[in-house]
Amino acid sequence: MALIGTGTANADPAQAAVTQSEHPAGPEFDAVAPNATPYVGQQMPENTRSSLQWSRTGPETDYLSPVGTLHAPTPVAPVPPILPPPGQFRFGDQLVPVPDFVPVDTSIQINDASANTEANLATFLDSVGLERSRSDRIASSTLGSAARGAAVGSTVATPFAMAASTAGAVAGLVTGVVFLPIGLVAGPILGGMAAYTAVSVPFTIVGAGIGAAVGAASGFLAPPRAATPDSIADDAVMVSA
Repeated sequence: MALIGTGTANADPAQAAVTQSEHPAGPEFDAVAPNATPYVGQQMPENTRSSLQWSRTGPETDYLSPVGTLHAPTPVAPVPPILPPPGQFRFGDQLVPVPDFVPVDTSIQINDASANTEANLATFLDSVGLERSRSDRIASSTLGSAARGAAVGSTVATPFAMAASTAGAVAGLVTGVVFLPIGLVAGPILGGMAAYTAVSVPFTIVGAGIGAAVGAASGFLAPPRAATPDSIADDAVMVSA
């Protein structure tokens, strides 16, 4: 599509010149893109790594409803994602400071993906009959424990992955001899990376899966916590306002 569009835009430069010279408002207006539309939305708090304009500030923590009676999924309103604290990665209930070397755009993409995953899980839990505080608790616990499990799995895999990486680099060096001279550099690098990934990724996935299961069970089995009359009254005032 990009190639076709480029060809179309440049198909008739003579016509483009005529159009520019004959613009009724003057030639200074001809360079304006025909589809230029500014993106208008709320300004995120400073150093908040998120682009999700419909986010909420956080889950309900004053109370936790019982699990209640579950049923087959029914249509429900989508649960808004949760905004991460400034300068933090947020994986459910797990917060991690964003390292300085991580690009801003990359950290925003990571937080957005995590927040959307959590929101989608909470929406599903709403749809089977859970009250929102319980849905939020299970979703955040699942994501947070999955992140911790992935970190543990990656750490456990490190010595095995390093050994595999060394073997892969040697194999890459042998294979790269055929592609002299670049093969002597690319072969060990590619072989080492491939071997490291082949060992590390399964450990990370298994760790994340175990963590997610533990987190979901923890959120599901957490004892309910009643709201105080004062907090209920405050909520009612806020809703009426």
